[in-house]
Amino acid sequence: MEDFDIQHIQAAAERLSGYITRTPIIESPMLDAACGCNVYVKAESLQRTGSFKIRGALNKMLSLDADSLGRGVVTYSAGNHGQGVAAGARLIGCPAVIVLPTTAAAIKIESCRWWGAEIVLYDPDTQEREQVARQLMEARGLTFIPPFDDYDIMAGQGSAGLEICEQLEARGVAPDAILVNCSGGGLASGVITAVKSRWPRIEAHIVEPAGFEKMARSLASGVPQRNDPVPKTVMDGIAGPVAGTRPLHVLLRHEVKGLGVNDEEALRAVSTAFRLLKLVVEPGGAASLAALLENKADLAGKTVVAICSGGNVDPGVYARALAGQ
Repeated sequence: MEDFDIQHIQAAAERLSGYITRTPIIESPMLDAACGCNVYVKAESLQRTGSFKIRGALNKMLSLDADSLGRGVVTYSAGNHGQGVAAGARLIGCPAVIVLPTTAAAIKIESCRWWGAEIVLYDPDTQEREQVARQLMEARGLTFIPPFDDYDIMAGQGSAGLEICEQLEARGVAPDAILVNCSGGGLASGVITAVKSRWPRIEAHIVEPAGFEKMARSLASGVPQRNDPVPKTVMDGIAGPVAGTRPLHVLLRHEVKGLGVNDEEALRAVSTAFRLLKLVVEPGGAASLAALLENKADLAGKTVVAICSGGNVDPGVYARALAGQ
């Protein structure tokens, strides 16, 4: 397996310059008090399309030749990656087809459609998304844009980690730990590679839905693990079925520790992000913040970075989160 390092991420960041938003890092003394540590929140919920996913999707598409782009691209997604592909395709003038489950959040389906992509829905109880996408590839000659298990995708997501390094260095801050929401591992592998290149001793934690920590199990076994069936959770953005082979290969180098949060903890973090940070964050995007609020790791008094990775939350779920507090 080819290597993956900071040079891949730096090249992706240069390629993406001018296309993506340099998202802010937000602080709150009230949040620090609630978590018992000094927290710096990377607000990827403010990224174009409302999540980090456009970074990797667009980096991958910008690496394709003109003929491939002309025929178009296809992907499958719980919603956020699909939006990233749809928006990226529109920005560079490429046709896109997005395969989404019928259970996807309505706001994510509507957003993919708004960006001009063709939407193909499938029933996750009776159909495999890989097969649906494969049939479209074969029938139309489309190029597949992977959600996470691809070095170009990982490098694009890692550009958020480069921004974290630059933004914290500008403030004279050296973090002790970083928490990254994790499903397939594209974001975690990219971001952790980036921050470890600057702070080799930083503690790295991934956060997953409790009881379905497939990447944590993968790290323990050294082999990609699956969740079968896929969990039914409000954290749909980090509830994919399988850990990525390439992200796992990278994360194994970095002594990454796994944490888990449940739905109610994630919803409380959504409410906290609203109240203390004035951020709209979806439950899966708030998992790392939930882990801090619920003291899932011993980080008392330390300086910690948490990535709020997405903000595409259905109004009903958001109302539930706010009403719970």
